[in-house]
Amino acid sequence: MKAEFRLFGLISGFLYLAAIVYAFWTRAAGHGVEWIGTVALVLSGLLTGMCTLYFFLVARRIDARPEDDPDAEMSDGAGEVGFFSPGSYWPFGVALACLIAGIGLVYWQVWLVAVGLLAVLGGTGGLLFEYYTGARRAAE
Repeated sequence: MKAEFRLFGLISGFLYLAAIVYAFWTRAAGHGVEWIGTVALVLSGLLTGMCTLYFFLVARRIDARPEDDPDAEMSDGAGEVGFFSPGSYWPFGVALACLIAGIGLVYWQVWLVAVGLLAVLGGTGGLLFEYYTGARRAAE
């Protein structure tokens, strides 16, 4: 996680620096500070800063991974990664629900946005619990 922490930290620093340069540059052009771009760069820096903080805290809690060791071999990271569904229709349902919510936003139909977001929640729940058998059934 140290590689991710450093990467997002560098991106955060660049975005903050770009926000400062952008603000001064637009002010020097004689039109005043262009606030939309400046605020967008600052908020992007805050977003990547949150990712940096998350990866920093996780990196402190877990053991070093092979990706964090500069002397690691490719075989050090071999093994089972996890379970991946061989075929599922839930991602299509989530995408369809996002499409409905997006169309509602385009045409500014609040009821369609609400229906789409509820469908997104339902599809996400279905995707999450697709292979869930229950705590009792797994223990038996």
